[in-house]
Amino acid sequence: MAFDGITTAALSKELSDHLTGGRIFRIIQPESDALLVTIKPEIERGGGQVKLLLSADPSLPLVYLTDESPLAPAQAPSFCMLLRKYIQNGKITRIWQPGLERILRFDITHRSEMGDLLTYTLVVELMGKHSNIMLLDENEVILDSIRHVSQMVSSVREVLPGRPYFVPKVQNKTDPLSVTKEAFFSLLLAAGTPASGFLVRAFTGFSTLASEEVTFKSHISQDRSAAAFTEEEKEAFWSSFSALMSDIRAGIFHPAIYYRLGQADALSQGEPVDFSCMELSMYRDLPKKNYTEVSKLLSDFYAQKNAVTRIRQKSSDLRHVVTTILERDVHKYDLQMKQLKDTKKRDKYRLYGELLNAYGYSIGEGVSSAELENYYTGETVKVPLDPTKTPQQNAKRYFDRYTKLKRTEEALTVLTKEVKAEIDELESIKTALDLSLTEGDLAQIRTEMEQAGFVKKQKEQRGKHQRIPESKPLHFVSSDGFDIYVGKNNIQNDALTFHFALPTDIWFHANDVPGSHVILRTGGKAFDTIPDRAFEEAAMCAAYYSRGREAGRVEIDYLEKKGVKKPSGARPGFVIYHSNYSILVDAKLPAKPLED
Repeated sequence: MAFDGITTAALSKELSDHLTGGRIFRIIQPESDALLVTIKPEIERGGGQVKLLLSADPSLPLVYLTDESPLAPAQAPSFCMLLRKYIQNGKITRIWQPGLERILRFDITHRSEMGDLLTYTLVVELMGKHSNIMLLDENEVILDSIRHVSQMVSSVREVLPGRPYFVPKVQNKTDPLSVTKEAFFSLLLAAGTPASGFLVRAFTGFSTLASEEVTFKSHISQDRSAAAFTEEEKEAFWSSFSALMSDIRAGIFHPAIYYRLGQADALSQGEPVDFSCMELSMYRDLPKKNYTEVSKLLSDFYAQKNAVTRIRQKSSDLRHVVTTILERDVHKYDLQMKQLKDTKKRDKYRLYGELLNAYGYSIGEGVSSAELENYYTGETVKVPLDPTKTPQQNAKRYFDRYTKLKRTEEALTVLTKEVKAEIDELESIKTALDLSLTEGDLAQIRTEMEQAGFVKKQKEQRGKHQRIPESKPLHFVSSDGFDIYVGKNNIQNDALTFHFALPTDIWFHANDVPGSHVILRTGGKAFDTIPDRAFEEAAMCAAYYSRGREAGRVEIDYLEKKGVKKPSGARPGFVIYHSNYSILVDAKLPAKPLED
């Protein structure tokens, strides 16, 4: 996820191709550390207007073309006013990146009040907490910056009006685009770091991800010391490195977002793993979405990341409640099952009582045990006795124990059934929280938890009716054109199975683990005329949207919907069925869900 020098190089090429020759039409500063610059490109580059976002946010520095139109503040900050004075209506003559630094430079010509043509440079440094945006004059002197850095903050470089601009060389890194093979090998020889960390430490612009990819392509272990390379390994490492540098110099990039297994191309589901502007061979088994524009990639990636993060934050209170109650119930269930196991001794106490009543006349007083014949089996049974009591009193004591354990078993049988049902419901809610994609999904889960008594019902503010966002089951279409519907929580599961599905539709569910109800619409076709591929793809959806998806392959039960029943009073999502088929499938999505 690093916005490294390679991503910056790809972005530099894209912006140069689109914006060189364009005129700066408008500049606003919607945030304290961000600018939105509206540019009118040349007619031959498309014309119209494009918006360029420049952000020096320490936690997420970004530059990309966007369609967003944030509101401008009522009063423009001083840095924005300075930019309007010096570069608004100016012409962008060059967009470039020095070396492979995480720096973009925009050279802009603008006529002064005297009519002289002057050149200014807008510099954007994408360096984490050191990120900044600066305007330089022709002599590389800072006119102003979006963030001022005094000597009290940094002893390396002041970023203040009137100070000379330079790129700090505090880490003594080498420009990878200009390094020779001999110099590369010399750096290798001096390195004491693992192969995967060598490029990060030795060269500008390399992220850990890019370094690991070069090492992977060289077929070298990530933790092998660079200084211990054999001649063959050195050549392989140089070959992978130089090939990447050649692509960058030639402007050849492969922007893509990589997703977790099962999250198919162009996904609106789930969390992306990483993005890169270079081909990632080490992620070759992961699904990916390719892009032609780096700006679109960055916009999509961070939007998807932010959406997942936002949903996780909003669901954290529900997750805490579910986890707490689930841990308590599991502990309670374990104790109850242990007690239930202990009640199995009751038949032994009943037998002792019966034998003492039958043979008590032959037992002397004050003995601590008696060996009596079990008239059911003919075997001899040793019966422990309280020597202070008569045989009849000992018999009563054993019958009392038997009766108590019998009552305990009857009560525990009911209690364990209730606790197990609650555990199953909590497990299914936990799975539904993992599958939640929108606030509407969370609203339905909260409703279920309120109905079950796990959380208190939220009070509506007087005069305000809180509208619950709409949430619908996921909709897929199989390769053979059959509609597949997937419930994302227990409320949707019940509605899908018992109000939406027709009796001859096919119902799918993961075997013995919490998961979604999946419906395969048959369109009235007979069960045995539906293609096997449609069954398999519906089963894959059921596997992916279940607790078992981490296992890779999941056993799925399926049958006609008319064979699925809901017991009276059963919790949401709970069903029973008997005659079913089973199929073992991979837990991955066969296609992208439709936008209904």
